[in-house]
Amino acid sequence: MDALWITLLVVLALALVLRWRRPTWYWMTFGITFATIRILTRYRAVMDACGLTVPPARWRLALARATNRPAPEDRSPRILRLRPTATGLVLRLKLRPGQDAFDFTAASDRLRHSFALHNVVAREIRSGVVELRMTGYDVLKRVRLPSAAPSEVLRVPVALREDGEVHHRDYRQVPHALNIGATQSGKSVYQRTLISRLASQNVALVGIDCKNGVELFPLAARFTALADNPDDAVGLLAALVAYMGRTYELIRAEQRISVAVPDAEITADIWDLPAHLRPVPVVLLVDEVAELALAASKSEEARRDQIVTHLVRLGQLGRAAGIYLEICGQRFGSELGKGITMLRAQLTGRTAHRVNDETSANMAFGDISPDAVLAAVQIDKDRPGTAVAGDSSGGWSRIRAPHTTLRQAVDACNAHAYRTPSIPELAPFRPELPARVLIGKVQPKAAQAPAF
Repeated sequence: MDALWITLLVVLALALVLRWRRPTWYWMTFGITFATIRILTRYRAVMDACGLTVPPARWRLALARATNRPAPEDRSPRILRLRPTATGLVLRLKLRPGQDAFDFTAASDRLRHSFALHNVVAREIRSGVVELRMTGYDVLKRVRLPSAAPSEVLRVPVALREDGEVHHRDYRQVPHALNIGATQSGKSVYQRTLISRLASQNVALVGIDCKNGVELFPLAARFTALADNPDDAVGLLAALVAYMGRTYELIRAEQRISVAVPDAEITADIWDLPAHLRPVPVVLLVDEVAELALAASKSEEARRDQIVTHLVRLGQLGRAAGIYLEICGQRFGSELGKGITMLRAQLTGRTAHRVNDETSANMAFGDISPDAVLAAVQIDKDRPGTAVAGDSSGGWSRIRAPHTTLRQAVDACNAHAYRTPSIPELAPFRPELPARVLIGKVQPKAAQAPAF
């Protein structure tokens, strides 16, 4: 008996230590079992308490009255599957007639408390089927992106979502994005993570950093072009627009719309061109858009109008030419001047870190989802890097990027400096590298990215 008690105490102590130091291990060893038992035993009562049941069918009530039997109970959604994951459980439900996926979204907070889990997110899989993704612990407390296969071109993992899934920045699906956040909110860390992931891909990185280059110039080894002031930014954006025009000329020449060409091979963008003709895609990163849009004199107003016009043109026409925008700033509203809201309308992806006021959150999500605005305002200042990510479809989720130091980002860019392509229009803006960056292993010439 003493040995049994000692064993139980050791197991209990192990569980407490794992829950404190290694929540993922605790969940995989103990948490899944406890949570599964809790959900299955409480399921009917929780569905009834949360108002997620429907009355029995009329024929059942009539049959009960005819046979003088008790009236049947309200019916809960049918469980199709309960699947454990490394961070929680996935519960798939078949809705009853009259139920809607929005009912489960509205009740997600009550379900979280009732099942004693950390978070519950509901989403519709198909008509009549809802999936509840439940996390057993705070996955955003210590973010570690899982090691995975090499990323697809222009689709990179940058953060972890609150439901335990990896959040990807997919430029093919969401070409242009806005990233806002107050000082010390983690916006720059998110940008470093994004650049570090893009550095290993065959893409051209172009940057505008009007904070005298302190954020992007340390990463210059991987950048095709950089500008550190508004005057240089005007020329850089004009050159990028010229490059876009040359790319469209190539697409027009290679569309191959003759009768003998299959429909699948006719192209209107760079991705259907033959690989040996396809221009390298370009990602333009603007570190602080307000510095480009502010003007204090007539000459600065003319410069500002040129900058905004170029950005709007790239946002409207750049996707087919393989040019993608990543615009960062603390605020992004109409007070920045004419044309800025037109630019914002082109930015499908929205990411909001902690903001200082509700107005700033409205700039990102006011035209998309009021719930996302509320979530952005509620981000804790003691947890930098936490953000709300969404798009123009109205869907959103909380995310947090792993802490990427400037040294880690610099090392990643230096290691992949040989991938930096050369673009003739952008050659005048190629950054000059410090001598220490050039010291290291020389990459083979065959690995050089093709110029266009």
